[in-house]
Amino acid sequence: MMSKIFFQGTFGAYSHLAALSTEPTAEIIPCKTFDECFLKASKDPDSKIIIPESNRITGNIGIEYLIFEYRLNIYSEYFQKIEHNLLALPGTKISDLKDVYSHGQALSQCSNFIKSNNLVEHVRADTAGSAQMISKNKDKTKAAIASTLSAETYNLEIIKKNIENEKGNLTRFLIMGKNILQPEFENKKYITSFLFKLKSKPAALYQSLGGFAINGVNLTKLQSYPEKNTFDSFFFLCDLDGHIEDPKVQKSLEELGLHCQDFHVLGVFEADKQREK
Repeated sequence: MMSKIFFQGTFGAYSHLAALSTEPTAEIIPCKTFDECFLKASKDPDSKIIIPESNRITGNIGIEYLIFEYRLNIYSEYFQKIEHNLLALPGTKISDLKDVYSHGQALSQCSNFIKSNNLVEHVRADTAGSAQMISKNKDKTKAAIASTLSAETYNLEIIKKNIENEKGNLTRFLIMGKNILQPEFENKKYITSFLFKLKSKPAALYQSLGGFAINGVNLTKLQSYPEKNTFDSFFFLCDLDGHIEDPKVQKSLEELGLHCQDFHVLGVFEADKQREK
């Protein structure tokens, strides 16, 4: 039976492109929202989701609350190169254009090009949806900023390639699911991802992190997120370099556990090779 992988957005989105790169033989299924992706994966243990977690330029995407709520297992990470393109109806020239449509982050990342060509920005829910709209409306004064896959999917012409302000832009995707999968501890680079909530006491965070320093374990991510309906209680989302079976990592996590009222390992997976570049 063909495996399933869900992504948020429309066919042609960067998430669709990432799904094709990581799960080329799977049935790739779009969802309207991130919530829908997580819900489907939580009900179908044999399925996966691919979710953008952060962007090198604009930072966190804002899915932390779903990671805390569903606690799906992270199987792997994937860094997708983000190359924005100006798409329009075939035969359109840049001089014909007046309006440009895309996701807010894509518009922000292409602001120099937009200003230099005096285009009016219009924020839409996603990049591929913007391309789909341009294809349907048949108006040569309008363009979308989206991927090359969107151009292929909606029969649009790439008027200008790579219009982003900064080259080398990457989005980190997480591939997740309900089943627990963990690679064997070998001589490779691993990431262990986990969340925790501290006991309520002064200097709790400072004290809880001491074990990582003592054992020489590197934390690559530490992000706080408020618990529902309060700003007095926080969860922390954390990544560290290493495998959970490494004695140094185990000692560090045991020390952390002494200060926690909630602790949950989200996954252990090989570090993407992009981290070495």
